[in-house]
Amino acid sequence: MSDFLADGVELFAGICVRDHARARPWYDALLGAPPSFLAHEKESVWEVAPHRWLVVEERPERAGYATQTLFVEDLEARVAAIAERGIRPAAEEVYGDGVRKVLFRDPDGNEVGFGGNPGADLVD
Repeated sequence: MSDFLADGVELFAGICVRDHARARPWYDALLGAPPSFLAHEKESVWEVAPHRWLVVEERPERAGYATQTLFVEDLEARVAAIAERGIRPAAEEVYGDGVRKVLFRDPDGNEVGFGGNPGADLVD
């Protein structure tokens, strides 16, 4: 990793939606919590890990084109918890090396995937 990326970097991964008020409850359920903060009335921000943020913003002209993936430990437990909150996966992908990705689609068609590798530890 370059020095530029090593320290002092915060990642904000954005998802544009048509209607923030309609999308917000879906993301609360997907992520299991309300946002960490509201940037303004049409933008919510969740800290998904230290220095890593998921941003949901009302920008109708760009809605439906996002693809974000969060690689997590204990993928099965996370997917089960999301299902308990009423959201079902839209698709699942399994790769030859054992990596699995479970995809969820918000009401606008944006994809949020959760991936995991049962044989690997994640790096902070």
